[in-house]
Amino acid sequence: MSNPAFYSLVNDGRLTGNMIGAVLATTPVAVTGATLTITPDVHAGRTIVINAAAGCAVTLPNATGTGSVYRFVIGTTITSNSTTIKVNNATDVMSGRAYVISDNSAAVLGYATASTDDTITLNGTTLGGYAGDFIEIIDAIAGSYAVRVFTKATGTEATPFSATVS
Repeated sequence: MSNPAFYSLVNDGRLTGNMIGAVLATTPVAVTGATLTITPDVHAGRTIVINAAAGCAVTLPNATGTGSVYRFVIGTTITSNSTTIKVNNATDVMSGRAYVISDNSAAVLGYATASTDDTITLNGTTLGGYAGDFIEIIDAIAGSYAVRVFTKATGTEATPFSATVS
């Protein structure tokens, strides 16, 4: 970003000038394998597209309050097993909401995390996991991830949140 038409850096370190167009987009990270370990230097600020019909076990880094944002999109509907997104240790937790479009009478359901939840599970039916589902996870506070899940589910829908890491 060395184009002076977009910005100029002044002596005290403030960014000034016309900022339109100064932010560059990053290419998505495509995942097809059964496991993925998230690292801030590779995945923060990027969209992670999970194309694993047989599910993918995703492990987050320790929550340290860096402000890193991890965005996940389900690119291929899960047809067997589950996709899980879990914290890395027994002390980190998730705090947030899941918004679920139900197949029953076009209802929208909402689920909140419990105080000990550390895992998001998508199974391709009752817990979501359809192509187009979206999860955003923010390393906002040391020891706690802020999470938002937007998904579609069928059958007897249930919360995608649980406590499974010990």
